[in-house]
Amino acid sequence: MEILVSGSRGLVGAALVPALESGGHRVRRLVREGGEGNDCIVWQPEAGRIEREKLAGIDAVIHLAGEPITGRWTAAKKQRIRQSRIAGTRLLAETLAQLSPRPRVFLCASAIGYYGDRADTWLDEDSALGTGFLAEVCRDWEAAADPARVAGIRVATMRLGVVLSRHGGALGAMLLPFRLGFGGRVGTGQQWWSWISIEDVVGGIQHALTAETLSGPVNLVAPQPVTNTEFTHALGRVLRRPAILPAPAALLRLALGEMADGLLLSSARVRPARLLASGYQFRQSELTPALRVLLEIQD
Repeated sequence: MEILVSGSRGLVGAALVPALESGGHRVRRLVREGGEGNDCIVWQPEAGRIEREKLAGIDAVIHLAGEPITGRWTAAKKQRIRQSRIAGTRLLAETLAQLSPRPRVFLCASAIGYYGDRADTWLDEDSALGTGFLAEVCRDWEAAADPARVAGIRVATMRLGVVLSRHGGALGAMLLPFRLGFGGRVGTGQQWWSWISIEDVVGGIQHALTAETLSGPVNLVAPQPVTNTEFTHALGRVLRRPAILPAPAALLRLALGEMADGLLLSSARVRPARLLASGYQFRQSELTPALRVLLEIQD
């Protein structure tokens, strides 16, 4: 397949592109600045510009680009988070809808932030929209893909959980303090963290490229979510370090503002119902073995 990928230099994209290429696919990158040859297509989503003439022959589009959600959520930061996702997705969806022939599939990143803070409730793709900033962003982000869906392109919005990779993301940020013995639960530790290894993010996306039954929202999370306390204890055991220094919610709110509640302290206990029903087999379904593989640590 000839596959267009946005966000190819991000945490997920950097792992996904080599896997696609090793699987025999030709990957073309959507970039903001020019690159060499026809493998780079330039776009400026905030200005509504894209090199449409270079999109001929694309079979599938995987859209991962977006402003990082980490960092204090100032008004300007929240606007960048919204616009980078919604404007970019809408531009892609509208452009793909106008192509002839059109790509067969459009996989657009989303997040389990769609569900908001839901305590211990089990959530799947049919669960209702939550409340809060991230839920609203995810709702509008997914809706921005509608022009492609209306045009007959199979659209799947991949609701990503906490992606585990030693190269970045939540796990990457936790490694240094845990290795120094300063790790511990976040807040009460009772909030559910629906995690997924980077290997299964890549595997799930590759599966969704050809699984014709997958459309609409698809939860990209492992089948066995854990509480934050369980997560931090597991990481401490794998690293052979104590995990006894909690990060109090009040301190996190002081340091990070609204982001602390929206990202670190909220609880989402999510099932990958549609991914499992479509036949996907997880490489890493349990947290401790997954951490050992990711961190290349043997028993």
